[in-house]
Amino acid sequence: MIEGFLAEFLEDRSSDVEEAVRKAAAVEIMPRFRQLAAHEVLEKSGPHDLVTVADRRAEEFLTQALPALLPGSVVVGEEAVAADPSSYDALGGDAPVWIVDPVDGTRQFVRGEEGFCTLVALAHHGEVLASWTYAAALDRMAVAIRGRGATCDGVPIRSGAPEPGKVLEVATSHPDYTTDDQKRALLGLRTAGVDPRPCGSAGLEYLAVARGELDAVAFSWELAWDHAAGLLLVAEAGGADVTVAGEPFRITGGNALPFTAARDAATAERVRRLLAGE
Repeated sequence: MIEGFLAEFLEDRSSDVEEAVRKAAAVEIMPRFRQLAAHEVLEKSGPHDLVTVADRRAEEFLTQALPALLPGSVVVGEEAVAADPSSYDALGGDAPVWIVDPVDGTRQFVRGEEGFCTLVALAHHGEVLASWTYAAALDRMAVAIRGRGATCDGVPIRSGAPEPGKVLEVATSHPDYTTDDQKRALLGLRTAGVDPRPCGSAGLEYLAVARGELDAVAFSWELAWDHAAGLLLVAEAGGADVTVAGEPFRITGGNALPFTAARDAATAERVRRLLAGE
């Protein structure tokens, strides 16, 4: 249940959050799309983990704009946590938290592809209350508010269920981000009736699940900015998520991995059992 003051905020100011996300993309991201200089792209942990000036500037923009809309709230952003890992602890605190991934799908952004998005979620006491997924290059905005459903470009969306007997399409973690145990778990999806493929932008994969265009995702990492927005979007569209241990995914961490989110609970359980080798 959403607490009173946050329910009132989401009733009155959700459109203001959407406008802030759109403005961050318009001012800091899209002018740099297909315009990045070599010195504006850096590696963090490796060649598949990139950061650009657009990531940093967009996060700075949202770090100013979002708490201004909700006084007393704080921001947990991907780039800020890279600079100060202790800032991630705010997810378990008492203040409402904005969880921000300024450019989800940075590799795609750097390559000049349209498959990237900005992810913002509002959480309190570990529960995600609302989320905004904005694919700026496609001008596609998906919004979810707990208990009120999910929309894409203002139109309600439902994930539905896969057709009986249909081969399941599942987007999975890139092998570079998996431990040996997680690789073995993900190999469980290489079976009859399942068609796994490497994921692109996590946020856009979640949106595809919520729209019924993808049957499930199976991920082996738990950083909140990659998952919080999408998990609520899937849930509010009628989908479900579960970890390999059979528990709901917790944005505060400590999850058994991998985990899955799927179009419906039956599909989520089917994927979980394959990941668990059951």
